[in-house]
Amino acid sequence: MPSPADAAPPLPTLVVGAGIIGVCCALALQERGLSVTLIDAKEPGQEASFGNAGCLAASEILPMAAPGLAWKVPRWLLDPLGPLALRPGHLPALIPWLLRFLRAGTPQGVIAATAALAPLADLSWRLWPELARAHGLAGDIHAQGTLTLYETDAAFQADAAARRVQAEHGIVSEILTPGALAEREPDLAPIFRHGVFHPRYAHVSDPAHITAKLAERAVARGAVLVRGRVLGIERGAGRARLRLEGGASLEGARVVIAAGAWSGALCRALGHRVLLESERGYNTTLPDPGVRIGCPISSAEGKFMLSPLDIGLRIGGAAEFAGLTAPANYRRCDALLTVAKRFLPGLRDAGGSRWMGQRPSTPDSLPVIDALPGDGAGVLLAFGHGHLGLTNAPGTAAMIAALACGETAPIDAGAFSLSRFA
Repeated sequence: MPSPADAAPPLPTLVVGAGIIGVCCALALQERGLSVTLIDAKEPGQEASFGNAGCLAASEILPMAAPGLAWKVPRWLLDPLGPLALRPGHLPALIPWLLRFLRAGTPQGVIAATAALAPLADLSWRLWPELARAHGLAGDIHAQGTLTLYETDAAFQADAAARRVQAEHGIVSEILTPGALAEREPDLAPIFRHGVFHPRYAHVSDPAHITAKLAERAVARGAVLVRGRVLGIERGAGRARLRLEGGASLEGARVVIAAGAWSGALCRALGHRVLLESERGYNTTLPDPGVRIGCPISSAEGKFMLSPLDIGLRIGGAAEFAGLTAPANYRRCDALLTVAKRFLPGLRDAGGSRWMGQRPSTPDSLPVIDALPGDGAGVLLAFGHGHLGLTNAPGTAAMIAALACGETAPIDAGAFSLSRFA
């Protein structure tokens, strides 16, 4: 008989996707003593994790779908550079997602989604400082809160119900008068009637830097990083096999699908229905904006965000549904920049860099955090976080690590099950 020293090493856990969700899952799995292989077609953090707003938005616990939103959608769609855009050629593929989105926007749907998102946001908010300290990134987290600005009384009153729901879940806020806004943010134009400050909110130095550094830490702890595009997953007795573009393959004890907007195709290839769309976001980062803001600022009416990252002022937002392969429409960046100049009259736009990213969005705003049923090696799911991937990555990773080890998840995972799309 072979001695224990001659026994083959245990197969690794194969994490498909090296964005912030996949990298955090890799680190959490390593903490449980599991070996990890990270697979991505690009270097870590080069898709949605590269150019997002860089916010840890723990106060954002309400879903995107809301009562009354359906009546606003046609008006938004009529504006080609408005907060919501749809490429006509993508409409047939989008219809199932869109119908489910409209169904989710009931009072009951909002209550249920918020009840699931709030514990995940709270868990992640508590884990982020631990994660940052453990990996030398404490100085990259700036816990300075966030401001939401309102140009009209109507918009401020329309958000009153959302503020009440947030308060019910322990999310405190401070209402600011125009005078208080001017004192807090003197570079803002005096055009706002109301402001709301949420302290339970932070931003990072640069989301691409955060993801890359965490990936480096995973590799330093023994993770193997493989560049390759995963075409399919096969499950056998006690092991999984990934088929890569070019004919290569990888074997592992289990698979974590954390491939962002590309996760849906892998799930469907395994015979499971999932409603997942690429909700494309655009932004411009200005290295020398000529103005200063003390925290991330969002526009209630304009649906965009100003993020004071260490690498510059990032101006982004909006949502475009066009699929994964349509070319970017960078006029959306220009439109956001025009609005930002109205908010910040001294803004300088020289040297700005434009970006488009593919947010992985579900119609009910709930991520998929689950284990697929069936015989053979385990397949774990960690995708569909929409605007909140960076925010909720540590909590998601803690849940995936628990599922991988057969333990009880730190929060109830029932609402995040893939079976809701069956």
